[in-house]
Amino acid sequence: MLYGTGEDIMAQAKLVLMRHGQSLGNEANLFTGWYDLDLSPTGHEEARKAGRLMRERGLQFDAAHCSMLQRTIHTLHHCLDELDQVWLPEYHSWRLNERHYGALQGLNKEDTIALYGREQVQQWRRGFDVTPPDVALGSPHYPGHDPRYATLPKADIPRGESLATTTKRVLPYWQNTLLPSLQQGQSLLVITHGTVMRALIGHLNGLDPDDARTLEIPTGTPLVYEVNSVGIMRRLGYLNPPS
Repeated sequence: MLYGTGEDIMAQAKLVLMRHGQSLGNEANLFTGWYDLDLSPTGHEEARKAGRLMRERGLQFDAAHCSMLQRTIHTLHHCLDELDQVWLPEYHSWRLNERHYGALQGLNKEDTIALYGREQVQQWRRGFDVTPPDVALGSPHYPGHDPRYATLPKADIPRGESLATTTKRVLPYWQNTLLPSLQQGQSLLVITHGTVMRALIGHLNGLDPDDARTLEIPTGTPLVYEVNSVGIMRRLGYLNPPS
């Protein structure tokens, strides 16, 4: 991806990337992944606030994209309500789902540290190509049992992912769906998850894996890029920069 930093592009479209509002899993300090928990009360308000902020900045979109998980869907709906753009075409994709945390899904992070040790858990969380233990095929956390993924080939159904394998899953959606729309001048709102944000920001900003894996992504905070017809990007930054 080409990336511009000054007056080297004439932007034709806006891309807003945003992590969902705080979820019940975030609130409880869980490895959430594809575990389909809703927003916390704080997360609902974060999503509404983000929508109001985008409206105040005059952002208008042509389409909206999010994952298959309710914390992004509800975040998106709050944003569209506040933007008065509930009529936008809305697309959901498993490729925008959070990283699948394998056998760790649903576990409390501190309890997992007590069981496996802080260093091992940190490697599973932030090692670029370190994958946690696979989820068992009989587990309720195995996506193959979920009807929303019934049409996915078995080879595409994850049992555990690293940042590297999540990036490999996400980038085809960027290349084949999001980027072509942006190059046609369509402004997009994309609500997704922390690890997916790391993957996309790493790609768009040309970061090396070590820099991408250590990015801290705030919940409910819109990140804005400008895009021109040949796909050159300019990062404008967070609308409400985290402290």
